[in-house]
Amino acid sequence: MTLRIGRLDSIRKYTVESIPLESYVAQVVAGEALRGSQPAALEALAITIRTFALANATRHRSDGFDLCDQTHCQVLRPATPATVRAADATAGRVLLRGNTPAQIFFSASCGGRTEIPSAVWPGAEDPPFLPSRPDDACQGAPAWTTVLAAIDLLRALRDAGFTGERVIDVRVAGRTGSGRVGKLQVLGLVPGEISGQDLRMAVGRTLGWQHIKSTAFELQRSGDAYRFAGRGSGHGVGLCVIGSARLAEAGQSADAILRRYFPGLEIAGRSAPIVTTEAARTPSAVAVSLPDDDEVEHAAIERQALRARDELARTLGVVPPSVTLRFHATTSEFERATGQRWFTSTAAANRELHLVPIAGLRDRGVLDQTIRRGLVRMMVDGPLQDRPQWVRDGAALFFADPAGGGSVTGRFACPSDAELRTPLSAGALGNAYARARACFARQIAAGKRWRDVK
Repeated sequence: MTLRIGRLDSIRKYTVESIPLESYVAQVVAGEALRGSQPAALEALAITIRTFALANATRHRSDGFDLCDQTHCQVLRPATPATVRAADATAGRVLLRGNTPAQIFFSASCGGRTEIPSAVWPGAEDPPFLPSRPDDACQGAPAWTTVLAAIDLLRALRDAGFTGERVIDVRVAGRTGSGRVGKLQVLGLVPGEISGQDLRMAVGRTLGWQHIKSTAFELQRSGDAYRFAGRGSGHGVGLCVIGSARLAEAGQSADAILRRYFPGLEIAGRSAPIVTTEAARTPSAVAVSLPDDDEVEHAAIERQALRARDELARTLGVVPPSVTLRFHATTSEFERATGQRWFTSTAAANRELHLVPIAGLRDRGVLDQTIRRGLVRMMVDGPLQDRPQWVRDGAALFFADPAGGGSVTGRFACPSDAELRTPLSAGALGNAYARARACFARQIAAGKRWRDVK
């Protein structure tokens, strides 16, 4: 069995390489293991890595390969004799949920207590084999502190889709059952709250991953700076790499380590079937591309987009199109990829729907509406290509949220193409969108079909 691995080069382009499964496992163990780990820890990690690869082999189907070589999937490094032995000793062994590879996770360090998936990724399933429980093997290592200036936090949050000119204060507003930061108040910005995980992602993507290593932290303000004092590294769900290394040093076997971190799963001594990228790609499919730790939401977003696409296609009377939803890690990345300002939120190009970071959309409560608006634009752009821009945008806004949209009072003019294509600000675009929707809705109310609005 081989996997098609996308390797990211220095110019942020992927080159695809086919790697035998066990060679891939040996290389990922080299990339993810704690240096100097005992064989039992390496073997437990090899089984975890193999299971993750088989369960997520279609993660990059929209890009033409199976898995990438980044933290978004699993990090590869040149294999060593020890990691090759670990892969060979566990060849074909996987963790099964029923008859299929289980959706499992691992992190560098749980910081002394593992976490449930939904506390990290809202809406994720919390299966019994991924519990939150104390981990005396990890012992809270590593402990870390970092100080971030308010201006740097502002830059990171604005890159994640937040708006505002100044961070007035940041306060912990709630914690998860494991004691990690669940929510923070962000005074001075919109939205006024952010999850602990989304803050970690926002800071990591813009300022570097060395700053906020986990959400198990205490927060203290000092003037125009914020001091984070925490423990652990990563999301904390599933196997703890540091904890498993210490358990192996204490004499525990690979199977015992796996039973501790994934209680109830079967450790099968056979390889599981893999759906190839080509087989997974179906006509009129909806594919989703998410950055880094947002990937766990892949299945839920894909289902949400597929329902919306099919419902909207029925409403519009069109054939459901094939589409890839590509969520960008930062607003800067979105702007570079689309040439659009971040506050446009979405842009379509070549059957791809580009969207700003999911954290900002989710926290503003507009994730579903933004997906639907982009999907409508993809469906109506062809039939309405000879109409003014306001017709296409008005259709997208109207069908994405028929009952909403706000009101435009008094006399108003339909917006020009320039107002919609090159808005001067988020407020200007919002005003233009409201008028476009009102102009479109007025003609629909007068009895016109959407194809006849002009």
